[in-house]
Amino acid sequence: MKYSVSLQRCETYIPADIEGALKKLLAPLGGMGAFVKNGQRVLIKPNMLAGRHPDRAVTTHPEVLRAVIRMVQAAGGIASVGDSPGMGTAAKVARQSGLMEVIEECGATFAPFSDSVPVQSTHFFHELELARDILDAEVIINLPKLKTHQMMGMTCAVKNLFGAVVGLRKPKLHLQAGSDKKLFARMLLDLAGKIQPALTIVDAVVAMEGEGPGSGDPKEMGALLAGSNLLAVDALACHLSALPPSQVWTQKIALELRMAGARFEDLELHGAPLFCIPLKPAKPTDIHFGLPKALQTPLEKSLTARPRVKPERCRICGDCVKACPPEAMRIEKDQLRIDLDRCIRCFCCHELCPHAALSIHQGLLLRMAAFFGRA
Repeated sequence: MKYSVSLQRCETYIPADIEGALKKLLAPLGGMGAFVKNGQRVLIKPNMLAGRHPDRAVTTHPEVLRAVIRMVQAAGGIASVGDSPGMGTAAKVARQSGLMEVIEECGATFAPFSDSVPVQSTHFFHELELARDILDAEVIINLPKLKTHQMMGMTCAVKNLFGAVVGLRKPKLHLQAGSDKKLFARMLLDLAGKIQPALTIVDAVVAMEGEGPGSGDPKEMGALLAGSNLLAVDALACHLSALPPSQVWTQKIALELRMAGARFEDLELHGAPLFCIPLKPAKPTDIHFGLPKALQTPLEKSLTARPRVKPERCRICGDCVKACPPEAMRIEKDQLRIDLDRCIRCFCCHELCPHAALSIHQGLLLRMAAFFGRA
């Protein structure tokens, strides 16, 4: 079976360019009218990781959101926009990232994702809770930003839906998974399967490379992606960015489980011809070389990575302390301290620090593995 995905080039965030590219992007998929019917409640879920300026490429660009809202409204849909950011209130992050201004100008409703509803538990996690706004919507449009990701390798279609988990419930899930990336990726895939957005549109006009998703560097890619199958969209994103699926954990596990749409060979591409603009990946954070568990523990510091404080950048704001799932961080005598014995290497601190005051320090064997291309 083939899974339709669409690709269009778009070099700028000029409103007319975005609107034109989006219409061409969705045309092979039936246009917005194929996903939104008159009178339907449509929840648009952008990436609102943190309150950063759009030029930082941390969040979905406001002009992409504006164009999508207008297309939803033109199809007769009742548009709302929501997310649960990693740090800060949803309203504050939406305002700081320029998204709230667009929501208000377009007459859409802002959904702050403040209320959670338990959903059926999975085999892998004891319980999951999703924002009520997600569950109440008749149509969900997923609107991620293409970025590298320190823990998962890439954040795009599947990873963006983690924002449907409200507030402090995110650290709880990180704590359940611990340092097990496979388990965390499996949870994300289960979560995505429960949400099942009707359509995903990816903002890759300017992507993020390096130490993503919050502290990387903007990288011009000049692309918009779309599709109804999350894994197919992520497979296309991996190809465009030259991020190997073996290093993108949600895609890696989806391929192992033979989930529909995960294989690039099963895509049916529409729109612009394929191209590739490689994104510099985030630093690898672990490797075991197939070692037995008895040897992994004594060698852990050499085989894995840990967050490290940059004192010259740290402003002692305490955001990382609040975000740390295992409570491994504290402020002591005006200095940020990390208890590495408690750290689970989720890198939430690195992801959410507004001052880029945390770096990723790799152990000796991990640095050697990366140097020789084995990580």
